[in-house]
Amino acid sequence: MTALGYSALLIGVLALGLVAGYRLAVSRGRSERTRAKGPTVAELLQRLVHTSDNGIVVLNGFGDVVVHNPRADELGFVRDNRPDSRAREASDRALNTGEPVSVDLSPLNRDAQHGRAPTAVLGNVRPLGDGFTVVDAADESESVRLEETRRDFVANVSHELKTPVGALALLAETVLDAADDPDEVRRFSNKILHESTRLGTLVSELIALSRLQGAEPLPELSTVDVDDVVEEALGRCRVAAESAGIDITTDDASGLRLEGDRTLLVTALSNLINNAVSYSPDASPVSISRRLREDYVEIAVTDRGIGIDPADQERVFERFYRVDRARSRATGGTGLGLAIVKHVAANHGGEVKVWSRPGTGSTFTLWVPRHPGSEPARTTENASARSEEPGGDPEGRAAHTAEGARTVETGGVR
Repeated sequence: MTALGYSALLIGVLALGLVAGYRLAVSRGRSERTRAKGPTVAELLQRLVHTSDNGIVVLNGFGDVVVHNPRADELGFVRDNRPDSRAREASDRALNTGEPVSVDLSPLNRDAQHGRAPTAVLGNVRPLGDGFTVVDAADESESVRLEETRRDFVANVSHELKTPVGALALLAETVLDAADDPDEVRRFSNKILHESTRLGTLVSELIALSRLQGAEPLPELSTVDVDDVVEEALGRCRVAAESAGIDITTDDASGLRLEGDRTLLVTALSNLINNAVSYSPDASPVSISRRLREDYVEIAVTDRGIGIDPADQERVFERFYRVDRARSRATGGTGLGLAIVKHVAANHGGEVKVWSRPGTGSTFTLWVPRHPGSEPARTTENASARSEEPGGDPEGRAAHTAEGARTVETGGVR
């Protein structure tokens, strides 16, 4: 073939290539224009798995991890891309039976955990076919904790109710046996009256606590005068204080107002005052102060009582927990007063704090949001001089932690 022929052939090949390339480009552009914009189904599935609140792991027939989401690492049943042995065993059973298998994937070494690590992880293993399985696990720690709390509460209630009921039965038998002795009948009748009063108080406080814990909204809120709350709470506690020779002092009227339920607030404050009176030596002082700190009204009750050990300060707001059981029994305490205070504060959007040092005394401070239109007669600034006094700011006293005192806050519900 001549040079002219080769040139013609080369030109023809180039022309065909250009035509084919042009058609390919047009076809590709048309397909890109017709293809729907947005993520593919596979991308959406990947997003779903990685954003799930549950831990999800896909295992192959050998028990190896094919894919998993970050939540599986957080819940602890995938470590270094390797599944928990319990998940692998459950996967084998699911493959053999073809049925879903439930498995407990809770951390085995709970003592080594720190912070709010999950304590109860429950999983479900399902076969996917072709030798693959999926492990779907959820953090059930809160549900387990609530169930334990419920069981403890029922057990405590049963015990606390059985004590006065048993005492009433024994005292009634004693009265019958001593029917011919008026002095003995009178003495045991007084004990029956004491135990029945304590039983009635216990039942009333249980009802109040159950309502506060029921997540029901507070009744219709109204504007409450803080000074009126203090006066009414003092009126409820005056007899107990006078019988113990305890003088309760208060600061000047504050003019502060709250948005809340007056009855509940009076109940909470009277519980704090009764607590101070019950755990104070006879003839020792108790003081009440009130002031505005930022957007919160602060009502502090300070005593010079036995104080609270740092190990007990975290638990004093638990139901039925008593620092001194002997003293609580003697004074007719139910162990529910501070739990009620905590829930009243929480239901009002506030909290209750405690500062205490054994042998020195305690300060319980109720914090509740103030009324938006409140114009106090005294604010944090002109009350700062009181912060170093025994009834002053419990936060300022937290500096003495090294000497056995600290401030404990309770903003929520146990």
